[in-house]
Amino acid sequence: MTASLIEGRNVSKVYATATAPLVALSDVSFGIEEGEFVSLVGPSGCGKSTLLSILGGLEERTDGTLVLDGKHHDAPRADIGMMFQTSVLFPWRTVRENVLLPGIILGLERKQQEARCAELLSMVGLDGFGERYPSELSGGMRQRVGLARLLAHDPRVLLMDEPFGALDEFTRETMNIELLRIWERTRKTVIFVTHNIGEAVFLSDRVFVMTPRPGRLEGIVEIDLPRPRRTDVMRDPRYAELVFEIRGMLGVDH
Repeated sequence: MTASLIEGRNVSKVYATATAPLVALSDVSFGIEEGEFVSLVGPSGCGKSTLLSILGGLEERTDGTLVLDGKHHDAPRADIGMMFQTSVLFPWRTVRENVLLPGIILGLERKQQEARCAELLSMVGLDGFGERYPSELSGGMRQRVGLARLLAHDPRVLLMDEPFGALDEFTRETMNIELLRIWERTRKTVIFVTHNIGEAVFLSDRVFVMTPRPGRLEGIVEIDLPRPRRTDVMRDPRYAELVFEIRGMLGVDH
């Protein structure tokens, strides 16, 4: 049996505080396959973002092991990209310059990056916006720029921390469709944090359900809806069953 691309074994995270240690994650074990779309859901404060930061090498775990492609993983890597709830664009840089930034930092060949930038802006529906500044864009458009920048240096793993959480419902749904379209084309490995159960079911191959703090893995739900998915899958009775199964695991159906 081949190993998963990413494996966490008994991962824990404890923060030192002035009063008592704060256990954010406790004994979390999982495996994620290459090309898989996995969502993390759970109540606020359950350690979803902490786990994502550990996966990105931005935080150290207190205990346990983390393995990426068969090697111990504990530091940022060029083949892991991360996207946050806000686009974090540099306001003095144009859209094109923001998308090019990861390649500049990594010292990649400029001509190839320019071509890649043009391709990505087209992919996320921003043809003709390369010379605009972030202040000239809507929130949804800024997140599209953030998504293009995430993909700019072609990372193997995408870590996405509630990237559409601040958007209105209509724009969020549009971005979910765009993300699925891009994922179907590229088959990147995606780990996606969300509070929205319906969003997790719509996007994912599997949903990891986490408990209130200290965050543990309550269970894993296989999403057996057919792909490719479009919004009409939400009319499927199986979609509703999966949403309510996860709601039940989170204790929100009483």
